Parts: sequence; C-alpha cells; structure tokens
Amino acid sequence: MDVLRNNRIWAPLYDAVGCKTYKLPGRDLPAKGQFQFHEEEYMKADEYDVLINDPVEFMLERYIPRVLGATAEKGSARANMAFLKGGMAQMMMSDIMRNRSIYLQNKLGMPQPMTGAFLAPFDVISDAMRGLRGILLDIYRQPDKVLAACDVVVNEIANFALSTADPLKRYPIFVPTHKACFLSPKQFDKFYWPSFKKVLEILIDAGYTVRAYLEGDWGPHWHHFLELPKGKVLCDIDNQGDIFKAKAEIGHHQCLTGGIPNSMLILGSPGEIRERVKLLCETVAKDGGFIINGGCNIPYDTKPENYRAMIDAIIEYGTYDKSIKHVPKTAEPGVKRVRQRMVTPWEGKLQELGGVMGDEDLIRRPWEMLEGMGYNWLWQWVM
Repeated sequence: MDVLRNNRIWAPLYDAVGCKTYKLPGRDLPAKGQFQFHEEEYMKADEYDVLINDPVEFMLERYIPRVLGATAEKGSARANMAFLKGGMAQMMMSDIMRNRSIYLQNKLGMPQPMTGAFLAPFDVISDAMRGLRGILLDIYRQPDKVLAACDVVVNEIANFALSTADPLKRYPIFVPTHKACFLSPKQFDKFYWPSFKKVLEILIDAGYTVRAYLEGDWGPHWHHFLELPKGKVLCDIDNQGDIFKAKAEIGHHQCLTGGIPNSMLILGSPGEIRERVKLLCETVAKDGGFIINGGCNIPYDTKPENYRAMIDAIIEYGTYDKSIKHVPKTAEPGVKRVRQRMVTPWEGKLQELGGVMGDEDLIRRPWEMLEGMGYNWLWQWVM
C-alpha cells in the first residue's frame, strides 16, 4: 500500500476559476477515464524578461489571466468573483484532502506515500508556460533566457514545495519529471539538471526526502542522483526504464520503486505476477532500498486478481526478517524555508498602518501567513 497516490485535483476549484490546463472526466472526457493535461503556449516567446525581472508581475498580469479563464477580464465582476471563489474552493479542497488522508491512514491503515509536490524548474517553464514545442525552440533560439528563467523559478518552486510538505517530515515530497525524457544527455545536463538539483538540495537541506517520478526512460540521466546525499531520493522507475539497470547503477545510493510492467498488471495472469514479484525480491530487493510498484503507479484498469496476486507474493517473498517489528518514524518538527515571496510584505503594510500600538507579532504573523498562502496559490497553477 506504500504506492497509493491521493488525488490532487478537485474539479469544483478548477471550475470556479475556469482553469484551462486540464480536461476532466465527466465534463470534457468520458466519466470513467483519467484527467488529461491540456498544453498550450500560455507564455509568449518574448516574455522571458518579464518572468525573470518580476515573477509577481508575470504571474498576475500575464500567466494567471491566460490559464484561469474566469479571471481574464481584469477588474470585472466575474474576475473578482472568480478569485473569491478560488480562495474559498482552495480551503474546501484542502479540508477534503486532509480528511480523506486521515481516514485512509487511521481507518484503513494506508498512510500517504508523499505529501507536498513541486516541478523541476525546467518543467515549470516547459509544461504550463511555453509547452513542449515552445521550449524545444527556445533552447536553440534563446538558451540564456531559458537558463535564467529556470534559476528564477528555483526559490519560488522550492518554497511552494515546503509550504505543501508535511511539517513533521514523515513523508517525502513528490516531484513528477515531465520533459527530461525528451532531452538528450547534453541538453539535460545544461538545461534540466542544474536548477532541478538546486531545488532538491534546498529540500534535502530542510530535512526532507523527495519522491521523484522518473517519467519515460531516465537511464541516460539517473546517474545524477549519485550527486545527492545517500537515501534522500526515492526514484519511481517508469515502464520504459530498466529496473535492473537502475539497481546496478543507483540502487546502492537511492531507494527504487517499480518493477512490474503495466501491461502485465492489465493483461497478464496472477501466475505471471507472482513470478515477477519473486524475481524482483531476489534481485532488485536484495540488500533493501526497494518498493514494488507498477511503472510509477498502478494502472486504473489493473485486473483485481493480479493486484491481489502481487500483494500475496510480496508477503510471501518480500519479508527480510519476520522478527522485526514496525516502528513509526519519529516526527521532526520545524521547516527550514527559503524566504517567502509576498506581493505586499509586512514592512509595507506596517508603513501603511503607521506603526502598531500592541504586540506587532500578533498582527504580523497572520498577515505573512495569508500573504504567503496567496502567493503560493498563484504558483500551484503551474502544476
């Protein structure tokens, strides 16, 4: 059950603001399908300087009105109402997700495998801003702008990750890696890894582990995880990747998960699943550091009997020592963050007030908390 993923999309929030980056089951897509990401060029090729010089202006004046369609007509009643609904819906969604996580953990014995999320800076630019076509042109036409934009995004996305992470540091922070599989090793080394590594180092320095969803074949790239502290990254190996090669090359340094092809879970037999689990336990699981999973997840259309066979085989073959008792991880309170960006910092608000007559901290703390929450709300729309 270590691979259960809690859903992160609550459709009423996306409807409230008119989000254009997702097509949703039951609305745009058949009701029993999966959501789909809708990629467009929401950032123009000549707008890098705006993002680099002032991320706040870029997000509020350029990006948000294009991605959240209900906010497009600045100052209109509909736009103002969309922001109001968006804030309220965000709190409703957070409450739903929190209650569901508590229920799964306390009632069903299924704690979440990660809490909090972020994207590699290159993916922030290439996914929801420039799109794949745009970014592949940009790395040839204006490579310095791409690199500068990735560096600007580092602190923004690191703070977003920390603001959504488990404050007690019990669970890793999740990062899907979308565009690395489209890059050559040379392109990856220049455009993707440097800024991504900076974010990972910030999160690891803050006391967290990271769960990296290595989409596609990361074989040419995953040696870079040897540059990070041992045991700080849990690497999901996708179907296109070679789990046995990953074990040989990085399994001694970082934890791995995966190993059962999605095609086997969907089309195979319980006997095939059982033999695959046995092989994985005898090889990839040797000396620890391995979680059995599908290729980054369990497919929606997995045969129930195959899933049951996987669990039974793990129990039979995947136990190192039955005398060892499970011990809950000790919580580590406190989060070390990069400085939180705000649209209106407390110093500006204090000047507006002309000083305060009571305990300044009682007023400053909630001001900064809400400013930070509002700022991070803007950045969640790049996910």
